[in-house]
Amino acid sequence: MDPWPTIDRAHGGREGLLLRVLKLSEEVGEVAQAVIGATGQNPRKGVSHTWDDVRSELCDVVITAMVALRTLAPDAREVFAARLASVADRSLGGPPTP
Repeated sequence: MDPWPTIDRAHGGREGLLLRVLKLSEEVGEVAQAVIGATGQNPRKGVSHTWDDVRSELCDVVITAMVALRTLAPDAREVFAARLASVADRSLGGPPTP
């Protein structure tokens, strides 16, 4: 599924940009909380999350970041593709193969 049509519907305009960036920080914190819970690192709570919880929280981070990007850039799809190609070139020695 192409995520961009859904992201386009969710972005809601520039007035919510600050809140979207803050929401991204919140979502990252939820990933950390889920990892701590999945590994049982909190002695008071023990194992309180699953790795499925971690995966779901990571997806929330990606979605929230995409919405924030779309809020800043009407051409978010192209901005993201260009950045991904740049990172692939720098880190992986070339663009991703289709």
